[in-house]
Amino acid sequence: MVEKKGETKGLPPSEVDVASLKNIGPQSAKWLAAVGIHTRKDLETMGAVNAFRLMRGHGYNVTPVMLYALQGALMDLHWNRLPGKLKDEIRAKARADE
Repeated sequence: MVEKKGETKGLPPSEVDVASLKNIGPQSAKWLAAVGIHTRKDLETMGAVNAFRLMRGHGYNVTPVMLYALQGALMDLHWNRLPGKLKDEIRAKARADE
């Protein structure tokens, strides 16, 4: 069965393919898979900031919008609906140690 976006209800996080999450398109899913993030559980365990840093560390041209998209995916919220304060916080964390 092919999952469509939003058809993840009832599945445990370990079985929800990251590509089916809100904000995650085909290219983002490929980049996430390349760094070892395949499921919602993988993303939850890694966290949006660390996943973003890992992708950036592997040379992918990620922008703050990718960071917001990852956080929104975990919250099941479109990235542009994240509160401004949260965006500022995660962007600051992602910049730490640069």
